[in-house]
Amino acid sequence: MSRKIILTCAVTGSIHTPSMSSHLPVTPDEIARSAIEAAEAGASILHLHARDPDNGRPSADINVFRQFLPQIKNATDAIVNLTTGGSSQMTVEQRLSAPAELAPEMCSLNMGSINFGLFPMKDRYSNWEYDWEETFLENTRDTVFKNTFHDIETVFRMLGEEAGARFECECYDVGHIQTLAYYLRQQRIKPPVFLQFVMGVLGGIDASPHSLIMMKDTADRLLGNAYQFSTLAAGRQQMTLGTMSVILGGNVRVGLEDSLMIGRRELAISNAQQVSKIRRVLEELGYEIATPDEVRQMLNLKGADKVGF
Repeated sequence: MSRKIILTCAVTGSIHTPSMSSHLPVTPDEIARSAIEAAEAGASILHLHARDPDNGRPSADINVFRQFLPQIKNATDAIVNLTTGGSSQMTVEQRLSAPAELAPEMCSLNMGSINFGLFPMKDRYSNWEYDWEETFLENTRDTVFKNTFHDIETVFRMLGEEAGARFECECYDVGHIQTLAYYLRQQRIKPPVFLQFVMGVLGGIDASPHSLIMMKDTADRLLGNAYQFSTLAAGRQQMTLGTMSVILGGNVRVGLEDSLMIGRRELAISNAQQVSKIRRVLEELGYEIATPDEVRQMLNLKGADKVGF
């Protein structure tokens, strides 16, 4: 039997702005529809952010989450993975307010602070739909994406210990794996660990085969058999490094949060298009995509009946 692959789709995120692609889901109905289509295409996990429906700005408003989460839950059995990262320009309190109350099966957990540089992207665009977009990108020149040890431990307490969520541990660089290993030794994180290599963000590790191998070697050395890994590559290396991740024994994340493209100079028209492409590549290589219920068993999740939405 071939190995089952965990396929995550990051539906909208907080990196790109509405002017960058007309296909980026913004309103609650658009986010719900795009997430459901991605699940139907084969995504077992849906990683979800919220946006202000009036202007597309990243939002921490729980009432916005509540407009799309029930739609997704009612239409699919995919695992909902809520962000605790939100945006680098939100406070930690803002970022945690919705997931702490909504108690998802999974949530993201950023394993360290970094410079999160989006400002080079503003030079590629000139026709902005909203006045906040260019400023939002430029502000990342002087913004630290804050994820201190205290912040991480707050997520453990509020989302893990109190709400029973499991974590997608996002590591933007090698040192973040050291932090993850520390908390594994402290038993604040318990196996099976689900580690996401986040590659290609300016300020973190680059999206290259060499760096992916280094990240995996470091995780093997520090975490042993206690983890599974997945890879997201921001930008044009999304499909290449995602495929390499699976060949190396891991899993893959795609979605419009990480890349707006489906091919060279070609915008993706939907999250489902990216999911279908990586699924087709992997199945032609002989792999199988895990169902949501298989992933629940693999990652020891609490089940969709125990969430707060």
